[in-house]
Amino acid sequence: MLHSMTAFARGDQDTEWGALTWEMRSVNHRFLEVSTRLPDDLRSLEPVVREKLAAKLGRGKVECNLRFRPSPTMPIEVVVNKELVRRLVSACREVEGMMGRPAQIDSHVKALDILRWPGVSQIVEINLEPLHQAALALLDDTVNDLIQARAREGARLKDVIEQRGIALEGWLAQVRVRLPEVKSRWKERLLNRIAEAKVDLEASRFEQELVVLAQKMDVDEELERLSGHIQEIQRTLNQKEPVGRRLDFLMQELNREANTLGSKSVDIETTRASVEMKVLIEQMREQIQNIE
Repeated sequence: MLHSMTAFARGDQDTEWGALTWEMRSVNHRFLEVSTRLPDDLRSLEPVVREKLAAKLGRGKVECNLRFRPSPTMPIEVVVNKELVRRLVSACREVEGMMGRPAQIDSHVKALDILRWPGVSQIVEINLEPLHQAALALLDDTVNDLIQARAREGARLKDVIEQRGIALEGWLAQVRVRLPEVKSRWKERLLNRIAEAKVDLEASRFEQELVVLAQKMDVDEELERLSGHIQEIQRTLNQKEPVGRRLDFLMQELNREANTLGSKSVDIETTRASVEMKVLIEQMREQIQNIE
């Protein structure tokens, strides 16, 4: 199945620790290039994130961002150094007793001041492993959504390329039909010029001139190669593995043959057909730049 490199996906999930949101944007690129932005608490997941994306995506520049909004009820345990607090309280009373007129300080303010003292309180690090697992599970779902979006866009691109291929075959058919008429007209024109010049050519010499002219006008090989490339494009579009680079190469070959057809043309209609084919090839090439 054809996949585009341009897509967007978003995944949201509420957990007991808070809300997780993955956002992924993918655009065309020669290789797979992944950039990540993770919260500090989940930054250790970056190698795993890159590994998962590399396993499922072939090409594209992918921006992978994770947002984490902690829950107000997220369990946090604060441990108080009671012995240090007792010593600080005792020291405060001793100082107040030494003062002639001790200041009346609100007990809550004093308690907050004591809690700010280094070493009095410590937040116990919670186990983030369940949060990590939830983030990775949501990542898998979001990546799958991204792949589905790339597949839908790839199906649209396939239709566009197939339509351009059909149009190319139509122009090829017109050139083939017109070739006998073009050759006959140029043979007649050559005879008229010889008659006007009143030159008496031997039959063998005349045949040689016709052969030279026919070689200059012969585009059968270019038409066959163009037809073969179009068939190869159709076959490639139905392959399961990434085919963007192969299709890009086929576009170069198509363009080369169309240019040669135009350079050999001795007929305005054949020249026009060559130009129209190059327009179609360029339209196909622009679409193929987005194919994985």
